[in-house]
Amino acid sequence: MSTNDSSPDYTLPPEPPPTTILFTTLTHTNTTVNPASNFFNNLLNKIPLPRWAIYTIFAVGVLLILLCCLCICIKSCCKGKKNRQRKKKDEKIDLKEVNGKTTTALVQPDVMDVDYGSTKQKRGKLLYSLEYNAAQSELIVGIKQAADLKAMDLGGSSDPYVKTYICPDKSKTCETKVFRNTLSPVFNEHFNFQISKSTLLKSTVVMKVFDFNRFSKHIIIGELRLQLSNVDWNHVIEEWKDLAEPAKFEDENLGEICFSLRYVPTASKLTVIILEAKNLKRMDIGGTSDPYVKVQLALDKRKWKKRKTSIKKRTLNPYYNESFTFDVTFEQIQRVNVVISVWDHDAMTRNDAMGKIFLGCDATGNQLRHWADMLSNPRRPVAQWHNLLSAQQVNSTLTLKNKIPLSSKLPF
Repeated sequence: MSTNDSSPDYTLPPEPPPTTILFTTLTHTNTTVNPASNFFNNLLNKIPLPRWAIYTIFAVGVLLILLCCLCICIKSCCKGKKNRQRKKKDEKIDLKEVNGKTTTALVQPDVMDVDYGSTKQKRGKLLYSLEYNAAQSELIVGIKQAADLKAMDLGGSSDPYVKTYICPDKSKTCETKVFRNTLSPVFNEHFNFQISKSTLLKSTVVMKVFDFNRFSKHIIIGELRLQLSNVDWNHVIEEWKDLAEPAKFEDENLGEICFSLRYVPTASKLTVIILEAKNLKRMDIGGTSDPYVKVQLALDKRKWKKRKTSIKKRTLNPYYNESFTFDVTFEQIQRVNVVISVWDHDAMTRNDAMGKIFLGCDATGNQLRHWADMLSNPRRPVAQWHNLLSAQQVNSTLTLKNKIPLSSKLPF
């Protein structure tokens, strides 16, 4: 019995439940997920907008990002396509790589495009009319309108006007009005030229379209040259023609002159300020000239008053800045022409005329516009550059008489 009492009674400890491990694992998983979802929920709760508005804004943002990516892809594809087309065109134009087996019929169209398509500039077109009155030996040149003129100004426009004359005589030059800021002006002006039928058939009518610039040289846009011997004079000619590149061999450059005009009606004062001239014609053996400027007033096409500047020695670009004031009433200013001529002074022989121009009631084109600007802006000097014309050309147009009648016989 004692033996049974001394032997120990061993019992195994209870095994831990298996769910304890699973519980620990689940708890660990929950601790990693809940903070992230709680963070986004707290962030959305802080935005003072309903949930559906937040989701809509998010969807719109994603959509915009996708559209931007799509536009970038399309632009890249188009650019690559243009580059490929350009490379193909360059390969067609490069005739050095064409082998001898290529036929002329296949190559010729591309050659024509290269020779003319890239170098020819579109200058616009002009609608004109021609009519000859045999009974009066008179040619009537009509300048109707122009279209699609080349833009010469920075703003993408031009200030066009048309100058027309007959070659080779060129005794008379006519100009249309200037139209501002347009590439399709409507002129509707007609000019008469006295010319016999025999001379007509040997002549050429020239119509030049210029871009007007007040303080610089006028730039030619294009011109038309029509051989009058090829015209059917049995009816009036009226047609559109494309302007061509201006000829560089005909016109003689006599230079330019800049002067200002100012008229004060209340004081009956006309002030002419001769500012400067440039690119004058060489008259002396040494390649220079001794220019001076003569200012002459003509009333009713009769010589009236005149003044002249100082002489500038050995220069083709003289600077004067000399002012001349004349007494001209408001009634007389409507019948006055101002003739400005440049002369080369010669101490031993007669002075030679270098160029001439006139403004006033009988002027046309830019000269008439300068005169009109002066009258419309009283008491303010209006300056402008003008191209000099030949003395013969101005004299034949103005046809001044030598003496003015006595003041008692004047109609004022």
